[in-house]
Amino acid sequence: MPNLGTWLRAKDERWFNPIFARYPNVKIWNAMITNVPLDEMDGLLLTGGPDVDPEFLHQEVVDPSLVQDPDSTRDRWEIDAIHHAVGRELPVFAICKGMQILNVALGGTLTLDLPGHNLAEQKDHDVQALRTDRGAKHRLASVNSSHHQAVERVADRCEVEAWCATDDVIEQIRLRDYPFGLAVQYHPERGYIYDALFDDFFSHIGANQAMKR
Repeated sequence: MPNLGTWLRAKDERWFNPIFARYPNVKIWNAMITNVPLDEMDGLLLTGGPDVDPEFLHQEVVDPSLVQDPDSTRDRWEIDAIHHAVGRELPVFAICKGMQILNVALGGTLTLDLPGHNLAEQKDHDVQALRTDRGAKHRLASVNSSHHQAVERVADRCEVEAWCATDDVIEQIRLRDYPFGLAVQYHPERGYIYDALFDDFFSHIGANQAMKR
């Protein structure tokens, strides 16, 4: 059975559990409640959460009040998990804060406060229009993106796939020359137009586990 490592908060389980139920052949390991043997994982899912702790940022934090409720224990685990996963070319899917921690772990920087991108209607409704690169495999006209931080300088291993159509804030990146490495600023676990993203991710997890046999 393939293994998927993640750090999942209790309040996010209601969104992800129905998705996980569609892939019963994959075992989910939640680092928030159990030890995850990273060497045995076949994929990594990075979910939403609080801001990245300043100790891990590759930039000066002039105003610490811009960083909200950081969790250094989680950040340390996720950065370690990212290095393990990327080093082995495991499938990686990063969502919201997950996209930010992936970018930071690989050497990129963040915009620490971004007015106008965390409106209530943006969280659960696909109202933010995207401008998408023609090379992107997954292209969406609009998404449910709500956040107050964003990717600023893109890590060298990544390239941008989609931007906010109104102000070019980065909304989707991919790992360059990589089997499956997708990061999105929006929340595909909260909608019904994103099934293809999860299907693609989980199919790569299964393929990775099959290669180990």
